[in-house]
Amino acid sequence: MKIFTKILLFVIFISVCMEKNLYASEKIKIGLLIPLTGKNAYVGNSIIKSIKMAVNKINNGNIEIFPKDTKNNPASTLQAAKELNEQGVKIVIGPIFNKNLIYLDELKEMTFISLTNKTMKNPQNVISAGVNSLSQINAIIKFQKLKKLKKTIFLVPDSHYEDEIKKTIKETNIKIKKLHVYKSDPTKLTKQIEKITKYKARQLDLKREIKKLTNSDDPNKEKKIKRLEKMDTIGKVNFDSVIIADFDESLKSITTSLLYVDVYPKDIFFITLNQWFDSSLLKEKNSQPMYFPSINYDNYKKFSENYHSQFNEYPNQLSIISYDLLGLIYYLILQNDFIIDEKLFVRKNKFKGAVGFFEIKKNKINHVLNFYKIEDNKFKKIF
Repeated sequence: MKIFTKILLFVIFISVCMEKNLYASEKIKIGLLIPLTGKNAYVGNSIIKSIKMAVNKINNGNIEIFPKDTKNNPASTLQAAKELNEQGVKIVIGPIFNKNLIYLDELKEMTFISLTNKTMKNPQNVISAGVNSLSQINAIIKFQKLKKLKKTIFLVPDSHYEDEIKKTIKETNIKIKKLHVYKSDPTKLTKQIEKITKYKARQLDLKREIKKLTNSDDPNKEKKIKRLEKMDTIGKVNFDSVIIADFDESLKSITTSLLYVDVYPKDIFFITLNQWFDSSLLKEKNSQPMYFPSINYDNYKKFSENYHSQFNEYPNQLSIISYDLLGLIYYLILQNDFIIDEKLFVRKNKFKGAVGFFEIKKNKINHVLNFYKIEDNKFKKIF
């Protein structure tokens, strides 16, 4: 069967669509399921503003957006989705959080484009549009090949994300030396890292080397012993790179523990998952260089600046994805002759939006990510 693939920029969605009688009388109804109250209301409000930007960009008065409050609760999400259904909405951007998806399979005639990055156990009518583990690990595989990394270990926290990572490792067949699952409890973390890196054994090797020199006839042994006594360990670890599937302070705890056991980024590649250009990592000088896959940084900055110029605030990270999703949905609806059905996300397509490239096939969305290095107080693009 012939695969139809097309690469296009979000900014030319409009020019393509103008050839297809955009201003038909039929309204294009798109729902939004987002938190508008509670502690995550700022995320929902940021998404609404990004959707407004996208609607203005498309400039078609027939687009109608129907925002509903999920209240960050699965039951409330279902009720809001039912209200959208009653209003004739068949396609929805949202919900954001994975926990709010669980009841949506009751509305099989609707399609939900969730901003979650989790893909396991989602209802069949939910498409994950977040930067998922598959997208990230595919980018890491490319980096492994670029740097000829042969002995990568994978560190995964004992959390709800563990199964997702394990599934993706199996799907992608990424070459890793070993997968280690660790407990994030700081009181236990360092001992786990010691075990993984064979810290105690390397300490013993150091003591043996000092003893060997002490009993030797080496004329420079005193100088060599003084140098060794300043060290905690001797010898190399049995891996050339480490992938750390963690974020924020937990990530920093891992890198600190690695430094404590004499594993340094000048010797071993420190690789993490998508960090959304966390500026606090720029201050972690001892953990640099650090590498991670991500959406396109230049586009992300441009979007953020444009958003700030309009709303005098900076967007939540998910806003840029929701901005692209509106343009994507609009384009696919036009390609499908204004019919909103299960066929929208089946045919293979490749697009370039504000986040960068992403691919659609068989009701799945995967991002084709760039790769960055944190070094010298900068995010530097590798590819």
